[in-house]
Amino acid sequence: MKSLITTSKALRKVAENIRTLRLEKELTQAGLAERSGVSLASLRKFEQKGQISLGSFFKLAMALGCLENLVEATKPLDEGFSSIDDVLQSKQDKKRQRGWRK
Repeated sequence: MKSLITTSKALRKVAENIRTLRLEKELTQAGLAERSGVSLASLRKFEQKGQISLGSFFKLAMALGCLENLVEATKPLDEGFSSIDDVLQSKQDKKRQRGWRK
């Protein structure tokens, strides 16, 4: 599946979302850094440039209460069909069943 967003835009948007969550919880950068165990310099770099290690990102997410949402967001989607051949095959596999007549 092709994405309509670039990775750099996604990084900036995620950093913006984390910053918004931090501000909603009325935390300073120093306060979030202390609570999460992420260095203040790493947090600042993340909020400004969107660059951070995955481990540090998860620590921030845990401190802000959104780690479970991230894990859920990466679950595989239950896509019914990947091609028209799958659609046609599923129609052939399903035979019409009628109820019993009395």
